[in-house]
Amino acid sequence: MLYQIFSFLLDVVASVVTGACLLRVYMQRLQLPFGNPVGQAVLALSDWLVLPLRRLLAPRSRWDVASLLAAVLAQAVQYLVLMLWAGAGLGGLVLLVLFGIVRVAILGLIGLIILHAVLSWVPNHSPIAGVVARLAEPLLAPLRRVLPQPQGLDFSPLVALLILQVLLIVLGNLQAASLF
Repeated sequence: MLYQIFSFLLDVVASVVTGACLLRVYMQRLQLPFGNPVGQAVLALSDWLVLPLRRLLAPRSRWDVASLLAAVLAQAVQYLVLMLWAGAGLGGLVLLVLFGIVRVAILGLIGLIILHAVLSWVPNHSPIAGVVARLAEPLLAPLRRVLPQPQGLDFSPLVALLILQVLLIVLGNLQAASLF
């Protein structure tokens, strides 16, 4: 029971840090400013890990390698601690880290789409709504082009959520198959 509690809490902390680092990469890729509340939260959650790495890895392209490495490190520490606690070997650590990063990215996209859908139902003039809409648009726009919109209803968030849930199932099965 103690291992389950510790594992859960460690997963929450590692997922938040990993998610902040991945969102930092995504926001920079979309050239979104960090002066809004979402950007400030991302910086607050990730600066402590990204800034020291940035001194070692100067930005050279449009990809923030320091933030990507920070996401990898957060997941690596999580799985390394759990493996050491459980007395397991370190075999499969790289795969666990890769699967963990993809899982956090998919769950983050699911949360983003749900938040975008909820914010679109109510009149909202907060700065968060604009940022969430800009973050969700690259995911939903391709679906809007191919899906019919009867009576002006936008089913793209629902279809995107279904696709992401299927990807989570596939990811879980790939992870189980690769580790056994």
